[in-house]
Amino acid sequence: MLSGFHPDPSVCRVGEDYYLVCSSFEYFPGVPIFHSRDLVNWRQIGNVLDRPGQLELSPGADASGGIFAPTIRHHDGRFWMVTTNVSIGRHLIVTATDPAEPWSDPVYFDLPHVDPSLAWDDNGDCWMTVSGVESYRIDPAAGTVLEGPVPMWSGTGGQYPEAPHLYRIGEWWYLLVSEGGTHTGHAVSVARSRSIRGPFEPGPVNPFLTHRSTNQPIQATGHADLVQAGDDSWWMVLLGIRAKGQWPPYHVLGRETFLVPVQWVDGWPVAGSVEEVTTAPAGSPPAHAASPDPGDHRDDFEDAELAPGWISLRNRPERSWSLTDRPGWLTLHADGATLDRAGATMVGYRQRHHDCRAAVHVDPGTGRAGLTLRIDEAHHYDLELSGGIVRAIGRVGPFCQVFGERQVPAGPVTLTIATRTHDLLPPTVTSADQVAAPGAPFGVRPTACDMVSFEVQTADGPVVLAELDGRYLSTEVAAGFTGRVFGLFVTEGSAAFDWFDYRPVSTDEG
Repeated sequence: MLSGFHPDPSVCRVGEDYYLVCSSFEYFPGVPIFHSRDLVNWRQIGNVLDRPGQLELSPGADASGGIFAPTIRHHDGRFWMVTTNVSIGRHLIVTATDPAEPWSDPVYFDLPHVDPSLAWDDNGDCWMTVSGVESYRIDPAAGTVLEGPVPMWSGTGGQYPEAPHLYRIGEWWYLLVSEGGTHTGHAVSVARSRSIRGPFEPGPVNPFLTHRSTNQPIQATGHADLVQAGDDSWWMVLLGIRAKGQWPPYHVLGRETFLVPVQWVDGWPVAGSVEEVTTAPAGSPPAHAASPDPGDHRDDFEDAELAPGWISLRNRPERSWSLTDRPGWLTLHADGATLDRAGATMVGYRQRHHDCRAAVHVDPGTGRAGLTLRIDEAHHYDLELSGGIVRAIGRVGPFCQVFGERQVPAGPVTLTIATRTHDLLPPTVTSADQVAAPGAPFGVRPTACDMVSFEVQTADGPVVLAELDGRYLSTEVAAGFTGRVFGLFVTEGSAAFDWFDYRPVSTDEG
């Protein structure tokens, strides 16, 4: 499993190596790419769209715009990645012989819909299949359409037939389709045909994977891609959400990537049991079983380049950041005056656990900088440091408020944002009567179970400035397709960050 905001997974295998890509939306660089030898433990080896010439995202591009649903394939000795940049309304294809090295400049296609996928027929012709569901025979090098649209099979009648993938398996062409919308109605269905042009025969049991109308802890399962392992077993990567709270539940980590085994019965794929999906990644290929990464991440900014897991808002101009201005520190220069509008300088790291702590050691100089937890410009909580004062600020829609502040000595300061889940009330509230009392945590009700706390390190030890209800930073409130991101930011002047430390915590640690 890839925890945190890693939606719309696509996977391919070359020999003993697996490669996986995910959507990145308004973040730069785009399309993170991961490598694995066991389908369980994944290491990010780069980003497919890692330079401005490949990824056009204007400062004003909408939140949850940008890059939708990439597909990765290996054909004729090359890796191929196709995706849609919805901010410019175009599909694009890039290629590489080594997926860890720079990918080519894009070849664009002006075709409708999203979720493009590539397949090559027995004649060597390339087909691009898009949501809808329809296919086009294309010249992927020239960016020309040779034939189409060719109508395919659009599922069982669920809304938004999308994420189509074509596979040549034996004598059949199989078409995988997600439908029902990428939330609680999400499902995966399958059809097959002797010809890539159809007609397609629906599977005997559709959808053959869904968690809708169940009480399973992982919901919204869909947007799947099949892969055959080296031992001839079959597996499927797919997205899902881990919702929390009472009705209606909410999710804050975005859509995540999960793994499920697949068996073939009478010529049709059958997904593994619900237990196998919900316990992924334990259900890995037996020959490659391994324990998952613990999730700690520490960056002392001593390398020549930023690690590939760091993301920025829409672009990352060279003038906005440096690892050499102050060696061993990440220096950020303000490119926008507020996190409430696009264009601000931010370098972010995805929140990957419901219970975690993220800390930075920052020297604000004469600028305004700090640590934020955000979903978009209208939904973020900030620890902002300027003029010798650190403030805990909450922005939710049209409302913005300072919830706590403290004077701190000049010089570097350690700031921490922590998130935690709990069953009923936060530790500082011992009864429901206190919820409405002056000074009670913002927006807390007895059903709240996601708290965000803001802490500054002082000479007297850590001081908590505020605790805010985390549900206001959820997809159910903010909408969109992304999840929470911790961001190092500067909105005035320049600031330097000595280190960033992220770690999951148990609920017992608080």
